[in-house]
Amino acid sequence: MRAFSVWFVSFLLLCNVAFAQSEEILVAPEERDDPEFIAPVVIDGAELFVVRGSSALPAIERAAKIEERIAQVADASQRNTVQMQISDAEFGKLIRADGQMVTITTQADAEHEQMAIEVLAGLQSEAIEAAILQYREGRSNEGRVGSAMAAFAWTLIFALASYGFFAKRKKLLKYIRKILEKRAEGVEEATKSILRSRAIASIIVYSIHILMWVLFLFFFYYYLSLVLLSFAETQGIAQILLKYVSEPLISVVLAIMSYIPNLIMLAIIAAVTRMAIRGIDLFFENLENGAFKIKDFEDHWIAPTKMLVRALIIVIALVFAYPYIPGSDSRAFQGLTILAGIMVSLGSNTVVSNMMAGLFVIYRRSTNIGDRIQVGDKIGDVTEIKLMETLIKSIKNEMISIPNSQLLNSEVVNYSRKVDGRGLLVHTSVGIGYEEPPKKIKAMLVEAALRTQGLKKTPEPFVLWTQLADYAINYEINAYTSRGSSLPKILSDLRENIVEVFNENGTQIMTPSYIADPPEPKVSTEEWNGRLAHEVE
Repeated sequence: MRAFSVWFVSFLLLCNVAFAQSEEILVAPEERDDPEFIAPVVIDGAELFVVRGSSALPAIERAAKIEERIAQVADASQRNTVQMQISDAEFGKLIRADGQMVTITTQADAEHEQMAIEVLAGLQSEAIEAAILQYREGRSNEGRVGSAMAAFAWTLIFALASYGFFAKRKKLLKYIRKILEKRAEGVEEATKSILRSRAIASIIVYSIHILMWVLFLFFFYYYLSLVLLSFAETQGIAQILLKYVSEPLISVVLAIMSYIPNLIMLAIIAAVTRMAIRGIDLFFENLENGAFKIKDFEDHWIAPTKMLVRALIIVIALVFAYPYIPGSDSRAFQGLTILAGIMVSLGSNTVVSNMMAGLFVIYRRSTNIGDRIQVGDKIGDVTEIKLMETLIKSIKNEMISIPNSQLLNSEVVNYSRKVDGRGLLVHTSVGIGYEEPPKKIKAMLVEAALRTQGLKKTPEPFVLWTQLADYAINYEINAYTSRGSSLPKILSDLRENIVEVFNENGTQIMTPSYIADPPEPKVSTEEWNGRLAHEVE
């Protein structure tokens, strides 16, 4: 029974020390940090009261002398009673224990405690009496036996826990790994994920292993502290050990408790935000499935619009949640927020411009997925329009990534967009010498266009004179097509047919240049005969 009581008292003392340290952190006055004027009187790690000092006798020296006198009185006898006396003295109230002077309660002490000197002297006398009795009890034969039994009990508990930790740790981790691999395999089969179940299980098991070691080290630390608390001589050392770990932990716990109302508000904001996002997802899913339609709202707008609305909801939630985030009102947090904003604003100009350009590309309807477009010297089919870039597949089957800012600031030729019912106008030019009749050239070019598959016969192809060059007339054949995606093949076939028709009719394309004038002018035979007839008349 005695051992159990010592054991229980040690545990209670541990709790009292921890909470006393937490209260001291929260409410201790600033002047306690100055040992010249204020110092505590401590016996076996327990603080009895505080005393004031002066420049002649610093408080820490005065407290040490009081502790020494209390220890001398306690060691002088093994009785379970102490005769306390309070009498008037020159500087205050003199306190004696078993006839020996212990301390003098001064008026400065009473002013510091803000109470009458008689009351303060009585309280200090009671604290000294209790400390002497506890000092004697802890160093008595029965007390040492109880302390030894308490230490043995804590050691036995620690030994059993250590045995379970080292002997069963690997088996427990193996069992956890087995369960995780089975569950991960089920998820992998259901989602057809490329992740491997063993990799996931290894990461989780490694984290659990680290956590187990941390908990074991904490347990060993507190075991050592409890063993030291069991003996009166080492209680001061135990309290010093507890101070290094208990104070940070208690500070964290108290901070969490003080932020419970804010955490509740954050939970409410998170719940409302999640419900709003689910509602938005449900709305756009029905819109995508065709449950209802919105006038002039195109299908390819659904995904980016949903993303923008979700982002807007999250931003609004963050604005409402910011005042409730722990530490948001501190200057360090605000400074970090400003620094992050500056870094983002300075380093993300290109990113933001591409994102804004991506929104314009998506919503202005100039380019859609599947259209054949030309941007600069790049021609291809649009395969995907992202927020930052647009992907096109070239006619050579190359995947080209074009930043949306470039797409917005460049001239884009869309070969797939229908302007009117006639289609896309395909054209190519040839140079023919002046001696060839223009009507013949026009007929041959139209025939080549009519032979080309993919060019419309209605409206009828037509020929334009684009230039009267030095040695040739440049003719341009124009024809309509509705197959803009096959434009390179159509142009190739058209040029092939032009060469073929001109060869069939013995007509040379692009008369070579010459140095000297020929004996006869290079004009059409028809025109030359007409001119001669006019001169004869």
